[in-house]
This record gives sequence, structure tokens and C-alpha cells, in this order.
Amino acid sequence: MSTLRRLNEQGMARLLEFLHAVKSDPSLAAPVEILDHDSTSQDLGDVEVDIEQRTFGSRFTAARYLHERLSGTGLGNIDQDRGLWAWLSLFYFEELCPPDKKGKRTPGEDARWVPDSGHAFRYYRHLLAGPYRIFHAHRTNPERAMILLCGPLHQPGDIVEQLASRQELVTNASLLATATALYLDGTTALPKRGAASTEKLNDRTRGKPGTVRRLVDVYKQFDLAWDLYSMETEAVITLLPTEFTRFRS
Repeated sequence: MSTLRRLNEQGMARLLEFLHAVKSDPSLAAPVEILDHDSTSQDLGDVEVDIEQRTFGSRFTAARYLHERLSGTGLGNIDQDRGLWAWLSLFYFEELCPPDKKGKRTPGEDARWVPDSGHAFRYYRHLLAGPYRIFHAHRTNPERAMILLCGPLHQPGDIVEQLASRQELVTNASLLATATALYLDGTTALPKRGAASTEKLNDRTRGKPGTVRRLVDVYKQFDLAWDLYSMETEAVITLLPTEFTRFRS
């Protein structure tokens, strides 16, 4: 077990410097020494949280574990603690940035590692803070948001990109429960093939029939006529047009 800390500005700069360098030199070792060094990190004050080095296997498992460890600790403003989430992303670097078959690592954009507090959508792109925030928003029944919490940590997927772009979507329990029921494959515990498909129309991207983006459009239209939030998920699904039939099984 390790004691959770937060990276300071120097520590976050060191982390990003490493991430930029490892793209071209995958042999570089993660700078784990900055996790505990006083020049690059700091403790959490009066709060002490033990964190286990482990492999999660999915966004849901990671979100549940971190929620259990952080909730009720007395830590304030957890969602916006950039240094804390940067520390955790380095602590779990091996799972968040595994090498491919050729040994290459692809860290992706900086917001996946150090939260961008200036934009909610980019904040949800953080590989750990994003799942945590979704889990916390639906903590009374996190399984309804499973369509956003399935899959490996290093590959959030297109559906997360489409639904986490707006706060009103990612926190809408009825919409996410409907999306989970429609698009989550019960056998693989991953999104069904084609669920996030899009197409171009007059230089504008839209969802193909029956896909996630179409669900958002149809849901907004129906929400004007029905109180979808109070309806059971299956009842909402029965209202959907025939374009969604292929995803209902």
C-alpha cells in the first residue's frame, strides 16, 4: 500500500515531460520517484488515504475502487483536485498506458493525465477522474451508467466521447440507463458493434440510425412529451422508433 499524495505544478510538468518523451522512446521508465519527493508532490494535509497498487481491468472497477477509497475521507473538492488525479495517473501508469505488440506506448493528449479544469468535456477525458466522476454522479446505481464505465482504462471509447461532451447528458440517469440497456453487450460487457457509428452529412457529423447520437436526439424530442426520467427503462425503449430495433436484443 502507498499513501496518496498530489503532484504540485513542478510534478505535473515532470509528468507531462515524460509522457511527451515516451512517445518516441518507449524504453523510458515512468518517473515514479516524483510521487513521493517533496519537490514534486505534497501530502493531503490532515487526511491520509492508502492506495493499493493493482490492476483494475475496467473503468468500472477502477471508478468503484477509487470512490470507495476517496469518499468519506474528508477530502474537499475531490473532483477538481488536478494534482491528486495527476498523482494517481502516474501511480497507475502501466495500466493506463500499456505498450502495444511492438512495445510502443501512446499516452494521448495531456488531458488524459492532468485534468483540464477549464472545460468539463476535457475533464471527463482524464483516464481516472472521468470514470470516478461518472460513478459518483450515479453512485446510487452505477450499473445504469455501465455503457460509459465498461472497457479498459486506456480506451474510453467513442460512446464516452459522444455522451460525456455535455454535462446534461453524462448525468442523465434515465438516458444512460436506456443507452446501457440498448448498447451494452451482455456477453462481452463491451459496447455492441456499430453503437457509436456516425456519418457525414453536409459537412456535419450525425449518428447513423439507431446509434448513440440518434438516441440523444430522439430522447430530447420525447422528453418534451413524456416524463422519461420517471419511466422504467424498458418503457422508454418501447417508445423508440424502429431504427433502434437491431440494438434491443
